[in-house]
Amino acid sequence: MALPAELFLSPSPQELTFIAEEELIEIVPSFSMSRVRLISASPSGVYGPFQPPSKAVVPLWLALSLKRKKKCRIICPEWLTVENLEQLMQAEKENSESFVPLPRHFIEVSKVLLDVAASDLASPSELHSLLLSLRHIRLAKIRTGLRPSNPSLPSANNAPTQSGADTGPFSAGGEYLKLTGLTPIEIVEMRSFLGGVMGMMKSLTDKPDGDAGGMDQD
Repeated sequence: MALPAELFLSPSPQELTFIAEEELIEIVPSFSMSRVRLISASPSGVYGPFQPPSKAVVPLWLALSLKRKKKCRIICPEWLTVENLEQLMQAEKENSESFVPLPRHFIEVSKVLLDVAASDLASPSELHSLLLSLRHIRLAKIRTGLRPSNPSLPSANNAPTQSGADTGPFSAGGEYLKLTGLTPIEIVEMRSFLGGVMGMMKSLTDKPDGDAGGMDQD
């Protein structure tokens, strides 16, 4: 299925996942091997030695490959725990004016680990549920943040807003959206939706042509 035209100049979610798999992660190998040099984004490209039960640091793509061959156990990242995800969800709910910063490839890494290495994660079903909830909260924050500052226009909750006032993730006039805290894949996935929203906001806040100079007279 072809991507929409507006996404041609943006990386696809699959491309971002490919990039995310260069992230380093710890494993416990089930085999012994000296250091190896691999083509990698790492400056040295050298990994190992691999000697169980000692841990080794490798790119995520290598960890996934070894896991599929049952050659290692992947160590779960510190941020991918039930306790941490619950704290992130609470912080997102309490902070309506911005997005809680997440690891750059939070979504991609979480997904591939749940897909390939669920047996190495504590409470994978609960992790999956919390990740979905966190994702929905962040998306809802964008949608409910649409409240223009023009006093003549209703806000998202039908309450008047003051001109120039802070409107949360959106600029005071609705001309742009503050994306601080969003991950690259969230921006890519929301780009089409946000483009339409910002166009709508601009059309609502722009004055009609007739207001600027009046209508021409014959």
